[in-house]
Amino acid sequence: MITLSMALPSFAVTEYISFCLSSISFLVESIACCTVFQASCVVLCLAACRDVMRASSGVERKVSFSSLPSSLRGASMVNRRSGISAPFSAMFAVGDQLGSIKLLQPDQHFRILHTHSHTVQRLSANSGLQQLAAAYSDGSAQLFDISAEKSLQQWSEPRLKSGQRYIGLQCTPKHVFSCTSNGALRMTPVSVQNSDPLPTHSNALLPTRLCDWRLSVELDTFAYGGDEVSLSVWNTERAFQNQLQEPSSSKRKHQSLFPGEVWRAKNAPNDHLGLRQPIRITTLTYLSPSSGSRHLLTGTQLGSVQRYDTRTAKSVSDWKISKVGGIEALEQGFNPYEIFVSDSESNLFSLDSRTGHICYKYKGLAGAVTSLAPSPASIVSVARDRYCRIHSTFAPPDQPGQQQEHKGEVIHKIFTIGSPTVVVWVGDPPSSTTVPSPKDGTDNEDNEIWENMKDVRDEDKPTKRRKV
Repeated sequence: MITLSMALPSFAVTEYISFCLSSISFLVESIACCTVFQASCVVLCLAACRDVMRASSGVERKVSFSSLPSSLRGASMVNRRSGISAPFSAMFAVGDQLGSIKLLQPDQHFRILHTHSHTVQRLSANSGLQQLAAAYSDGSAQLFDISAEKSLQQWSEPRLKSGQRYIGLQCTPKHVFSCTSNGALRMTPVSVQNSDPLPTHSNALLPTRLCDWRLSVELDTFAYGGDEVSLSVWNTERAFQNQLQEPSSSKRKHQSLFPGEVWRAKNAPNDHLGLRQPIRITTLTYLSPSSGSRHLLTGTQLGSVQRYDTRTAKSVSDWKISKVGGIEALEQGFNPYEIFVSDSESNLFSLDSRTGHICYKYKGLAGAVTSLAPSPASIVSVARDRYCRIHSTFAPPDQPGQQQEHKGEVIHKIFTIGSPTVVVWVGDPPSSTTVPSPKDGTDNEDNEIWENMKDVRDEDKPTKRRKV
């Protein structure tokens, strides 16, 4: 069992109060007319109004996870349409504007890990060590032990100014990387034990007006982009060895690379009117690494998703996803060629990274999705309508251009008091070792063993010979 506080908006409370007053006047008229049936009905209405007023006054409302679908309570998740099951044992961390960090684990409960006085802007989990890093709007940051539910370290970013925010956070086994919108990059060492002295942290300076920052899976490079800031890839080690310096001329500023910078994208060509197209990168993510190059995706304020290959400076693909609003969140899924994209018009899509084709769209979203957390069996989203939703996922078709056979849907949604700002998946990734299937010859080897074994009962029986 868990407890969730649900507060109604002020206009709803006003309507319920007016309804109570009208019900009381109707009760007086009913008693005057001595109509027992009408009086009983009004008494029931007043009881319902009392429950509503208690909910609006902040009385906590108990919600049981027994109301969740059986797919979320057990060890597997079954899609209602296709009947395809997949293991579901994930745990997610959700941060909100009130400063609370909650752990959502469907087979147990939804509990509060930590409460802070400022908004949670970024979260990052290290599933191997069961650690969770959090960055807040006041410039402070903390590292938590999820299993012990305690704080391990805390520090502050003094370079974060008023009006700036954290735009990147990554928790690794040895360090916690953080980046702010004004280009303050920090590498904080992780202490294994509280008694160990902490080494000195490292700082680096990046361009300002950043909107998103990501660290690669190999930890050797990171990428960023922003408002009039082109997509750029840096070497992680060299970034902390060299300080950012302003170039001597404006021409060199746009052409040369900074110390530690290994690649920078070029802006798109001018439009049909000959006007320069603005750079409005709102979010970005790394794609699965390939030999000799890196592939990245960016979402723009103009509603486009652009794909980049570091072997060329210009984008190799430009897909128009949102017709009206900009791209809010962009994450790579666990299935091959699977990309999840949300926009400011309350849309959430599953995208094929090979063609940019929309595989399917999730229905029933009333608010714009601001953060996504993919897992091997599902994806969790948080939106501006204060709901945390659990979605089913299906891989894109094997061949590009084929019709999507199964489509994902919203399995369950949970209302939160504070508006959620970020969600991350907390759980061990699937093992890289593959279990051999019957097609791999495992069953054939077993069958050969059983066929070569002799049956004792057959040896006792005399063999019959056929007459010629």
